[in-house]
Formats: sequence, structure tokens, C-alpha cells
Amino acid sequence: MASIISIKNVSKTYKGGFTALKNVNLEIEQGEILALLGPNGAGKTTLISIICGIVTKSSGAILVDGHDSVTEFRKARALIGLVPQELTLSIFETVWDTVSFSRKLYGKPANPQYVETLLKRLMLWDKARNKIVTLSGGMKRRVLIAKALAHEPRILFLDEPTAGVDVELRKEMWNVVRDLRDTGVTIILTTHYIDEAEEMADRVGVINKGQLVLVEEKASLMRKLGQKSLTLQLAKPMKTIPKTLARPGLSLAQDGLSLSYAYGATGEKGVVPQLLYDLAAKKIAFTDLSTEQKSLEDIFIGLVHA
Repeated sequence: MASIISIKNVSKTYKGGFTALKNVNLEIEQGEILALLGPNGAGKTTLISIICGIVTKSSGAILVDGHDSVTEFRKARALIGLVPQELTLSIFETVWDTVSFSRKLYGKPANPQYVETLLKRLMLWDKARNKIVTLSGGMKRRVLIAKALAHEPRILFLDEPTAGVDVELRKEMWNVVRDLRDTGVTIILTTHYIDEAEEMADRVGVINKGQLVLVEEKASLMRKLGQKSLTLQLAKPMKTIPKTLARPGLSLAQDGLSLSYAYGATGEKGVVPQLLYDLAAKKIAFTDLSTEQKSLEDIFIGLVHA
């Protein structure tokens, strides 16, 4: 799939000497949802701000659909919509006027039909003539998305889109984002909610201390790093694991009543059936078994603390 954003060796060092980004390289594919994960201060917002032209990079190059983000700023920026973390809205303006004005800022001709369609898509049509001050937090978030989409961009950046939003509204926002992706919009979101990335993203990037630790398809990442574990409740306690059963990842609980087996998510087909076969051969009975797999949150914690 073609890249719509190409980031080459981008770094940012502020005047005080703090380096926020270190040689970041990233290809963002057209039509995907990419989630950028990282702890606070990792560099997520700095990277987005550089791509959108809000912050000046120290070195490197960024192409937005082939347009240089510096020498062809207007062409590059016209392709991008940005939803910031903060609720930056004129609270005494109506929803309709707010979105329409954002469209004019990019030199787009008035298009009431498009604005109406956009507000309906974002479930804001019944609030079109309401002032922003009367809206709930979730609706204000949707107005920010409508503002960002007013000039019909092909790329949408969502910087912590559900920060401060309750669980029900977060799920509603997820549906909005997926609907936008289905219309062909490329979406890049930063989040510290791991379940958000797990629910929505096609690919996951992890930023830590200004460096891009990895970028991987979500499913592939889960397969590679999502370690699994099997726990067996034994019918009778054991003092030690017999030598013929011993294998990497197999351990016995202190009370001798359960066996735990940790194994990788790939490349080890048949390891569980083999363990169960070996237990039966030794006439070791168990009363119950359960399995677990590392979540994306477990993987993320392991990466940033490695």
C-alpha cells in the first residue's frame, strides 16, 4: 500500500537542550488507522505538531502525499485535519458557524450540503444551531472532529481524542473513527488508553523517550510478543517436576497444587498437546486448566520499561 506520509530521520531539540524526538523514521499508509502509544512526554504530540507545521523540526524531512512539509507547506497542510487534545472552541458560536468558518480558513468555497452531511455523520445535525457552550464534553469532541474535516482533508490526526470522555462516549467515538476510515480517511491517533489502540488500530507504533521503538501490524505484534500461559490445577500435590516433564517455561507452584507453562504465541505449535500427553503418560491428573495471553498493555509496558 502507498505511503501518504513519509517521515525520514526527524529530530527535535529545543533551545534548552531537551531532545523530544531522535531520528524518527515512519511510513504511514493511505487508508490505515495508526495508533501511536507512549507515556506522557514520550514525543507523540511533538511528532504530530511537526507534521502539521505547528512545531519546527530540528532535522529530517517529511513528505505529505509527496509534498514537502516545509517548502510546500500549504499543499501539505491542506491535506491534513488536526483534532488537538484541548477543547479549543469559541463557546458562544453555533456548531454550524464553527464548522463553516473552519472550511473558509482553508479557502474552500461555501458548501452547506457538505457541512450538513458532515454534521449528520458525526451525529451533530440536531445540534447544528446550538451554541458550543450548551454541548456535552463528548459532543464538543465531535465538533472538533467536524472542524478538522471541514476542508475535506485526506488525513486526520487525533491527539488523545477521548481524554476525559466517559467509557460510553469513548466507544461512540471509536465508531466515528472507524466510519471515517471506511470513507478513505487516513487516521493517526495518539493515546495512552491501550484498549483504544487494541480496539481500533490497524498498526501500532510505540514511542518512548523520543524514539520510535517499533511499528507493527497489531495482529502481528500480538502474535510475536503476546506470550501465552497455561495453568493446570493438579489433582494431587507434587513436590518437584519430574525430569521427563521438565522444559523451559514450566514451573510448579510453591504449594505444589498447580503447574504453570509459559510459551510463545508463534513457532511452537503442538507444545500444549505434547505437555498434556506427557502428563498423561506419567499418570499426573489435573482437575482444571486455564489459559491467558498477554494483552497489548502488557506488551507496551514491557517495551517502554525494557
